[in-house]
Amino acid sequence: MTLALHRHGPDGVPLVLLHGFPLDARMWDDVVAELPGLPVVTVDAPGFGASPRPDDVARAVGRSAEPALETYADAVAAALHEAGVDRAVVAGLSMGGYAVLALAERHRGLLAGVGLLDTKATADDDAARANRLTVAAAAESAGAAAVAPMLTQVLGATTQAERPEVVERMRSWLAAAPPVGIAWAQRAMAARPDRLFTLEDLAVPALVLRGAEDGSAPQEAASTMSAALTDAEVVVVPRAGHMSAVEAPGPVAAALRGLYERCAQGSVG
Repeated sequence: MTLALHRHGPDGVPLVLLHGFPLDARMWDDVVAELPGLPVVTVDAPGFGASPRPDDVARAVGRSAEPALETYADAVAAALHEAGVDRAVVAGLSMGGYAVLALAERHRGLLAGVGLLDTKATADDDAARANRLTVAAAAESAGAAAVAPMLTQVLGATTQAERPEVVERMRSWLAAAPPVGIAWAQRAMAARPDRLFTLEDLAVPALVLRGAEDGSAPQEAASTMSAALTDAEVVVVPRAGHMSAVEAPGPVAAALRGLYERCAQGSVG
């Protein structure tokens, strides 16, 4: 097994959803519930959920053990191919969006459409890169405690003030985050290059979405990506932060359904 896939709904060209850091495919559960009748596949990243350890994933796709989003992208493509999927609408949130960009660079033929949610196409600056490496090292010594401070960073102010059940769910997910996955993913994200160029000739329908209260992926990042794309819909979800799919699953699901339907009109298969 390269990566764990979770199928929902009927057969057909799927909407593939890639989760944010440091969660797993459960992040999408409320969104999937809002997409009845759509073929959806959620994926666990290397070292998260039911997927193998990152070293095993790298070995399975013939890459070195060095943490890299390219490994993640190759593994997504391989897992889908193993499942009989050679064409899909692929959307990712945050880290999942970085993987979508790597897919656009390395496995463009797979993509019938793309969704870039609460993410950005640029590389980290020096400070962000250094922080990721610090968190990676902390995860190896202190476990999931290394990501506990993310709680107030990934949830919008409205969610923190008005949605205690979402806050507690996120707190529990962060506390259960796997140290091996945390360390690998942080190092992989720290090493990622600028991939804005991959969008400039990506001739498929696209969705660029962000929570209005997302301080990690600002509007400037969304605008830069949408300007590079040839067929992009831009959606800003009010009263949501960086984890828009967890904080506002209804509006996010509606936007993803809209993306899928646009792809279907252009012969999604």
